[in-house]
Amino acid sequence: MADQNYDTFLESTGASRDFVEEINRLLLDSNCTREIKTAKSGFTVSYLIQDTKKTLATFVCRKTGIKIRIFPQRLPAYMEFLDTLPTKMKKEIAKASACKRLSNPNSCNPKCVMGYDFMMDQEHYQKCRYMAFMLSVTEESTPYIKKFLQYELIQ
Repeated sequence: MADQNYDTFLESTGASRDFVEEINRLLLDSNCTREIKTAKSGFTVSYLIQDTKKTLATFVCRKTGIKIRIFPQRLPAYMEFLDTLPTKMKKEIAKASACKRLSNPNSCNPKCVMGYDFMMDQEHYQKCRYMAFMLSVTEESTPYIKKFLQYELIQ
């Protein structure tokens, strides 16, 4: 059933299908497991790192197209990579919601997992865990998304 759901999800990706499949192959070949769930806007396809069971990335369907939400665990080790991203991707990151919990721990739900505190182009950011790295899947972004994920998959 999961593969049928994945096929249905792929049909909804339109022009981004090849890029989605490229990222899917990378993650499955890198010891991740795939979980597919239905959501209001379509399917969400998540990839969990097998050893940790932590979600590394999730494809999300939006009216504006397919996005991937990346949950980096090792960002400080390769933060300078963010400086190499195309302008469009940097803008997506910069406009993401701020993490209330990082700026004032009492202003957010105590169960909320804290967001990301990082530098990009010599600018300091404190972004929400769920919005910080929600990136559009496009021809331009796919090689950078793959590189981002590869940094996370390095043991």
